[in-house]
Formats: sequence, structure tokens, C-alpha cells
Amino acid sequence: MMKTTVKKPPPRKQLKKCPTGIEGFDEITEGGLPKNRTTLVSGSAGSGKTLLGLDFLINGALKFKEPGVFMSFEETEDELFTDVASLNLDLQSLTARKLISLEHVFFERKDLQETDFNLEGLFVRLEHAIDSIGAKRVVLDSLESIFAGITNLGILRLEIKRLFRWLKGKQVTAIVTGEPVQDAYTRHGLEQYISDCIVLLDNRVNQQIAIRRVRIVKYRGSKHGTNEYPFVIDSNGLSVIPITSAGLGQPGTPQKVSTGVPSLDKLFKGANPGYTRGSTVLASGTAGTGKTSLAAAFALASCARGERCLFLSYEESAGQLSQNMSSIGYHFEPAIKKGLLKVVSTRPSFFGLEMHLLDLYKLIEEFKPKAVVIDPLTSLIGEGEQREIRSMITRMIDLLKSNGITSFFTSLVSSAAQNDTSGEIGVSSLIDTWLVVRELEEDVSKKRIRGIFIVKSRGTGHDSDVHKLVLSDDGIELMSMSDEKSTVAANAQKKVGKNVAESQKRAAPK
Repeated sequence: MMKTTVKKPPPRKQLKKCPTGIEGFDEITEGGLPKNRTTLVSGSAGSGKTLLGLDFLINGALKFKEPGVFMSFEETEDELFTDVASLNLDLQSLTARKLISLEHVFFERKDLQETDFNLEGLFVRLEHAIDSIGAKRVVLDSLESIFAGITNLGILRLEIKRLFRWLKGKQVTAIVTGEPVQDAYTRHGLEQYISDCIVLLDNRVNQQIAIRRVRIVKYRGSKHGTNEYPFVIDSNGLSVIPITSAGLGQPGTPQKVSTGVPSLDKLFKGANPGYTRGSTVLASGTAGTGKTSLAAAFALASCARGERCLFLSYEESAGQLSQNMSSIGYHFEPAIKKGLLKVVSTRPSFFGLEMHLLDLYKLIEEFKPKAVVIDPLTSLIGEGEQREIRSMITRMIDLLKSNGITSFFTSLVSSAAQNDTSGEIGVSSLIDTWLVVRELEEDVSKKRIRGIFIVKSRGTGHDSDVHKLVLSDDGIELMSMSDEKSTVAANAQKKVGKNVAESQKRAAPK
């Protein structure tokens, strides 16, 4: 019998991509923009189109050794320098070093006559700018200005196609900007069909908080993220944060870290009791039940191991927090001076949710902590809708877990709901270890005390009984409620016996 051979199909060629260097953007585009092709960036006024183009060029010059040309039809060179003066973008230095060429083209009314309109003069100027610095990247800002006075669709279509073909022929990766109108991504509507990639920027206001979002509408020959992704503009330019979700790829570990409270460690069974390293811990309860104190114990235990801890406080200033914790024997100053503890205090209402997440991302990059405390997580609830809050917290937990960081969150619960363990913030399912602290009333003395119990601890055996939580000058101590009852009963019995003895003494004959 003849042996038949099956020919393997030739390997598919991967689309070449040009990394933008913009934080998070290359992740959602799976590598960047299509190399040597044209991308349309569409967005309304103030959405960040010009800044995205400048970021693309600056990162290309600094990180990828690819010079670029920015041709503006609206802003002059000096105006562009002024626009980025508040950002950490060294545009002026890059133009002086011939790594970026800024070209301002001003159209007169006579230049836009339909009878003899063509882009030959623009091509000559653009080609000179590209060749003079060996540019690999080009940004045209914006198409609206080039074709503003053209109403003849025939001429318009011809010249737009010529422009896109010319850019492709020059072997440059190009960005052209436009403004959306109704159902079209530009005023003319043609660019969206001949562009290889379309990026839509949006700046919306929800409950008096501005939120910027980016969406990849189309990307020929490549997979890409299809959702809307929040992005922010800060001193370092444009950032799509969080990047994409880290998902569920974190490896498990048997390693444990101390809670900072020896008697709490004992409630976790195993050779090395405590929280699982790289896990998420939630302490929820009413005001004044000791949530921040538990967080402080955990933070200082991390520092005692020589590991850095980042403490984000949304209700107390760093000085106030340090003073309050010193009253129970937890002193922050030595750890802060050693550079092991960093306390950052911010009002939640100062920024939107995404800016808080961006700040956390940057702090983790700069400080490189092994432990993070967020006190309280519920302060962020009032800064967005429930779906946005859950999405933000999910991505925050993904960010922490993907970096192997053990995180401790506190959650404030209303007094009316203190017996409810359903999870007020709606993320209890994302938490690995959940502690609940609450106010209790002793049976004998009728005094108000603090109680604590472990709702769950994934992968770790634990004591689920309620224990008394005692705050003293020496820190935190847990006592068994049965031991406490025995102690109270013994003291009561002792007091009764003492009273009986005194009565008998007084009644005895002299």
C-alpha cells in the first residue's frame, strides 16, 4: 500500500505590531498598533487624542529608538510645548535632538478650493520631515482640519485614499485623529473603512465624576480586547489602568505569614499558622471594633520580617493613624524610618475609582511591597456605581495577587447589619480569609465587649468559634469565650464567697 503524506499548512504569518509604550494599551491591543499601517483615533474634544499621539511618538523615540513626526493642523509648536508643560513629557528636548519633528500646517481658505484641491504640497512637506530624521512614526492631528472645506464626496474619497496609501508606501506607522459624528467615527465617514485599526476615546461624566474610556473598535488581522477600558491622564501621560485582568493564573503556595497577633495565629491550624502568603484578607465589622488595629498588627508583622508594607488610609491622616496605633503599643515610626512601612492617606472623593487604582499600581511599582493594607475598602463605595465598584475591586485584587502581595482590607458594616455575613461590599467571594469583628454583650456582667470569629479561610483549617478581642497597651489579645465565661463565673463566685465570709465575720460573737 502506498503511504499518503498529508501536507501541513504553512504557518500563519503574525501581523507585525508597533508597541506604543503606553501603560496598559499594548496589553489590550496584544502588542500595539499595526506596524507600517494607519490607525484612526477618534474622540470628542478633551478625550485625549492629541496626548495619545504625543505619547506614541515620545515613547517611540525614548524606548524603541524610532523617531517620529507630529504634524498639527491646529496647534503651533509653541502651543504644543505649553500643552505638555505640566506633564513629565520632555517634548522640547526631543525636538532639539531631532528625535521628534513638529510640523504646523496652516491652511488658508484659498488652499481649500474644491476645484484644484489636492494634497501634493502636504506630501512634499511630510516627506521632507520624515526623511530629515528617519522617522518611523507619524501622527496627523487632525483629519477634520485637512478636509474641513471639501463637500465634493468624489474629491474627498480620492484624497483620503491617496493619503492613506501614501503613508503606507512610506513604511511608517501612522496615527490620524478625528472627531465622531452620530454613527460615524469621523465627520467624513470614509476613514473608518480604510483604516486598519480604529481606537475610540470617550470622556463622560457620571455623578459629577469624569471618566475616560478607550475601546478598540476594529483591528484587521489581530485579536484585541473588545471592552471599554478606563484610562487616566496624569503627570506621566496616558495610562490604561488596570491593564487587563490578571485572571486566575496565580500559583498556590503553602507559605504562611503571621497575622501579627499570636493568639489569632493559633486559630489557624497547621505547622505554620497565619494567613496564606499572597492571599486576600478581609476584616469587616462596625465602627470601633478593632479592624484598623488588626490591620496595623498585620502591617508591623510584615515589617518585622523585613518585608515592605504599603498602608493606604482613607479615613485618617498618617500622623493621626500613627498616634492612635501607638496607644495600643503599635509604633509605626521605627518601621517608617527604616523604609519598611509607607503610609499614604487620601480622601476617596478626591479622585474617581480609576485614579485610585492607578495610584495603587504606581505605588506598588515604586515601593515594591510584599503586603498592602487598605483601610477601609468601603470608603470607595460612594465613588461609583455598584458594578463599577465590583469591577474595580476585582481588578485591584487581581493586581495584588499577580504581584504575590498579601493584602488586608477592612470593611465598615452598619450597626443594623453587624450580624449579617453576606458581605456588604459584594466581594466576599473574592476574599480568601474573612474575619468578622462585632460588639457583644457578656451574659454575666452585661458589659459590651468585642468579639471576633473567622468566617472562612480557603485551604486552611481554622477555629470558627467566637473569641473575645481585647485591646490593651500591649496590643491585641484573643480569649476564648468559654474561658472568659469561666473566669467571669469564678470571679463572681469568689466575690460571693468573700461577701459570705465578711458577713460571717461580722456575725461572729466578740
